[in-house]
Amino acid sequence: MTLIYFIIILGVTLTVHEFGHFLFAKKSGIYCYEFSIGMGPKLHEWHRKGDETVYVLRLFPIGGYVSMAGEDVEVDEDIPEDKRMQSKPWHQRFLTIVAGVMFNFILAIVLLFIIALISGAPTNRPIIDTIEKGYDVTDSGLKKGDLIVGLNGDKIVNADDFMLKLQVSAGEEITLKVKRGDKYHDVTFAPKKVKVDGQEGYKYGFSLSGKTTHGVLAAIQYAFEKTWSLLRQMALIIYYLATGQLSLSSLAGPIGIFTIIGESAKAGILNLVYLTAYISINVGFINLLPIPAFDGGRLFFLIVEKIKGSPVDAKFENTVHAIGFILLMILMVFITYNDIVRLFQ
Repeated sequence: MTLIYFIIILGVTLTVHEFGHFLFAKKSGIYCYEFSIGMGPKLHEWHRKGDETVYVLRLFPIGGYVSMAGEDVEVDEDIPEDKRMQSKPWHQRFLTIVAGVMFNFILAIVLLFIIALISGAPTNRPIIDTIEKGYDVTDSGLKKGDLIVGLNGDKIVNADDFMLKLQVSAGEEITLKVKRGDKYHDVTFAPKKVKVDGQEGYKYGFSLSGKTTHGVLAAIQYAFEKTWSLLRQMALIIYYLATGQLSLSSLAGPIGIFTIIGESAKAGILNLVYLTAYISINVGFINLLPIPAFDGGRLFFLIVEKIKGSPVDAKFENTVHAIGFILLMILMVFITYNDIVRLFQ
């Protein structure tokens, strides 16, 4: 079943992304050669009357793509100039490129809303719930109901922010600043080294509140706030990777995602829905980064064009995207290697 879940989750998030590009391209009058669901060999294709696009179903139901005239800053001589992407106004090209990312975020908001509507909107406030015995934290002065507002001198915005910063500090003694009533207190304690499923890790011996709020308005608020919180978390991860506080080995590739999906499936269908929302936000966020071959890389050249008042040289841009794609493939091989190593640890 894990394989089926893997295919569905990646298939949905990537197809939704490509559909965003496709929809805005069509609205802008850009000639679209093909809209494909899945990758690999062609299984079936169909045409709509009066529509130039070929709709294709492919063998491997993971992702998809849309092929547009002029997308790679090349001249499509058989296509009328006014239907090529590069002939369109700047704002239409911008919206077409960014639409995939926006559709990923919209998908995440919808899924998070459904989760909160069914099971309640969980609080994102880092409030202490339980404190276990036998840990350094037991006698640290930390109390149930304390609101965490700082970690090792850094401000804590919400529970997502706290959990990420705690992960960065894993294995180290930490100092929490907590609010108790109208007063603030500092508590310091160290984690205990434990083994979980045969793997060594660290446990601090406390948990956060899982209080939930029910209702449509609470679900809407949760969906938007959680999406923003996860986007902020991803930006912090990029910062921690750039500053060496997180290692590239902590990133998960396809094999790592497959393993995570398998673990989430054990906790129920809503966990898988949440994971789909999380992956969709990841796909959108990563595509926004100014990396060649990604949407963000194309947006970068589009912004440069706006600033300088003329398009960037087509051959130069295509070369940059090609080099970027090769480097991304090398990074993916490295991440996949780490995924495989973790499987045998």
